[in-house]
Amino acid sequence: MASKMNQLFCSGLEVANFVVSSGLLKLSWAKILDCYGGFNLNELQNLGLSIKWKAYQQANINILVFTTSPICTKSHLQDSKQLVSSTAFKESFPVFEFLCNNGNSFSIHKAAIALFADHFHELLQLKAECGRNSNSLIVTGHSLGGSVASLFTLWLLESLDISLAKRPLCLTFGSPLVGDKGFQQAISQHPAWNSCFLHVAATSKDSIPRLFIAPHDLNFMDLDSKSVDYKPFGTFLLCCEDGCTWSDNPEAVSELLMAVETEDTGNEEWTINVYSRIIEQLESMIVRKGISQVNEPILNSLRAGTTLQIEAIRIRNEQLLIKKLEELEQICMFNKGKAFDPAKKLNVIKIKMAELEWYKKVAKANETGYYDCYKKQLSRRDRDIIKHKKFLTNYWKEVVAQNERKPQKQLVYLRSRWLYAGTTYRRMVEPLDIADYYRDGGSNYVTNGRSHHYIKLEQWLEEDEKQSRFRIDTKKQNVDVILTDDSCFWAHVEEARLWCKTLKTADVGMISERLCLRQKLMEFEVYVMEQIKKYAVSSEIFLKGSSFMQWWKEYEMLIEPFHNSPLTDFIRNCKFQRYASGCLVLS
Repeated sequence: MASKMNQLFCSGLEVANFVVSSGLLKLSWAKILDCYGGFNLNELQNLGLSIKWKAYQQANINILVFTTSPICTKSHLQDSKQLVSSTAFKESFPVFEFLCNNGNSFSIHKAAIALFADHFHELLQLKAECGRNSNSLIVTGHSLGGSVASLFTLWLLESLDISLAKRPLCLTFGSPLVGDKGFQQAISQHPAWNSCFLHVAATSKDSIPRLFIAPHDLNFMDLDSKSVDYKPFGTFLLCCEDGCTWSDNPEAVSELLMAVETEDTGNEEWTINVYSRIIEQLESMIVRKGISQVNEPILNSLRAGTTLQIEAIRIRNEQLLIKKLEELEQICMFNKGKAFDPAKKLNVIKIKMAELEWYKKVAKANETGYYDCYKKQLSRRDRDIIKHKKFLTNYWKEVVAQNERKPQKQLVYLRSRWLYAGTTYRRMVEPLDIADYYRDGGSNYVTNGRSHHYIKLEQWLEEDEKQSRFRIDTKKQNVDVILTDDSCFWAHVEEARLWCKTLKTADVGMISERLCLRQKLMEFEVYVMEQIKKYAVSSEIFLKGSSFMQWWKEYEMLIEPFHNSPLTDFIRNCKFQRYASGCLVLS
């Protein structure tokens, strides 16, 4: 582990250099100043805040600026750090409900969400206009205007198919933190959303970015509330006249913001001018990199990067902070290393599925079918399949769990990517889980034994088919090689066999119980025939050694000779022999 850590480098300074040199900071800040042009910087600060926005077009870039009137200052915010829970505005203002998933909740800065809600109808029209424009979009804002810019960007992202549309960039200056840990996690679950946010903070001159996470400053703490817990999200560019540093590690950002000693002059015009000076100076300097300028010996590249991060924003000789940031960066990198990436295992998944396909083919040649072959576990090959099944199941459980953690709109786009593969997996592997379940003496698998990830994969398929987004059609010509559509088909077969067994041994006097069992068996007949008519079951179910044909033998002994139904006619007259070819005409 130590040798691996020596290869790591915290590259925040290099990233910061790129962002500064791109001209994005200067361009966005200039538009903010232009938007502020109609405001009097000396307006009375006890006036209520209102939001203002203005759209600019420059070359192929649209810039949307959010500001407040009067300019939002520390005095406006220090007594209004209250968070409002998503459950509180779920009914009255459910605009951000898409961030809730799996029953989780979050909280947003009350002042920011109130401003957003006050202008909702105008913002709705603005959102529609943004959706119709094909240019790249920068959404920017200063102070509380930056908070509204962040919320508006999230709202835009919710309606975008990120695989097709250009993502907006949200660039804020001196913005307070917007939400709690639940809010941060909902956004950070997917890098495509989290990477759309860049927050610029003049660390030593502007106290607003750190206002809600300064526990040592009792003037700004809500001592009566233990629920106030703001967390950063996105990428932070922490700046001073000497340089800047970058971090997308929320814990490291919190530590850096709290560690900075902020000059507080109370002069808001001075604070505004600070950003102008910093941007000009940063563009004219080379952001430091390398280890030659660090005064003490550097033991590894992670320590070098961390030290330079601190020096770039005027935090010197802070050894405890350096150690803390190193620990946080190590944890972050370790978690990224453990992060589940479905795409990286696709080739292995294809190999495992190919092994199951071959197993299915061999079992069919033996007139048994792979379901019953696996259930009997007679050969080493049958037992080897257990390892493949376990690997595939662990993979798809993680895919489902990962997708469930995404914001709802993002989940739609992600699941479409994997839906075909997930459906094939479910139809191939769930029958094997059913075989294990009933071999071990289980009953009522659908209610008591079915895994959550199978339920979700099936539910997502049904939802997408209703929206005509995705459809898997069973073709008559391919019925000989198809997988049965209903992955719980064999569970229904096993239940029908249990009913036959119970009916056979039930006392003649138990009339109501016997009638109930016969009714269930007739309903099973109808279910099977419906699947056959749709060519939705594999022809394997009609193999001599299959559990379905065993059920038929058991059932035929229990029904009256004169009993007639579409299924009994189908089997007694051997129509299933033509089923595999797809040329059978069924009425």
